[in-house]
Amino acid sequence: MNTTPRLNWFKTVPKAFEALLSVNTAIANTTLEKKLVDLVFARVSQINGCAYCLDMHVRDLRKEGEGWQRINSLPTWREMSLYDARERAALAWAESLTRMADRHDARDAEYEALKAAFSDLEIAELTVAVAQINSWNRMNVAMHVPVPVKPLE
Repeated sequence: MNTTPRLNWFKTVPKAFEALLSVNTAIANTTLEKKLVDLVFARVSQINGCAYCLDMHVRDLRKEGEGWQRINSLPTWREMSLYDARERAALAWAESLTRMADRHDARDAEYEALKAAFSDLEIAELTVAVAQINSWNRMNVAMHVPVPVKPLE
């Protein structure tokens, strides 16, 4: 395991970094609930192995009042009754888009479940959010962005 940062991509490509921050601002101003977005961000970060983003979004979830059982159960959300239909549809869609090469057979069914729980606007907003967290994950994993060590609450 190598956790030595490779390079500070934030400073190396500042315009790209600022563009990603702008997309985050747009996502923060969508109609989607922040807790739902952070559940999706945490789950995608788990799949992609992005320790930095996972740590950040778990902390955000805790600040929003999310309990440890739901946070700890994210990898097994399909087997738990802790998530409502809207969250389940969003998590399935996020997983499908994150694992694009592996999920072709299920994407239509996942989209139908999404349509039952979200408006067209929300579907587009959620899809942008999933694409965005995948971008952050890929940059942070590739560059070994370190996780600040501090206690979780």
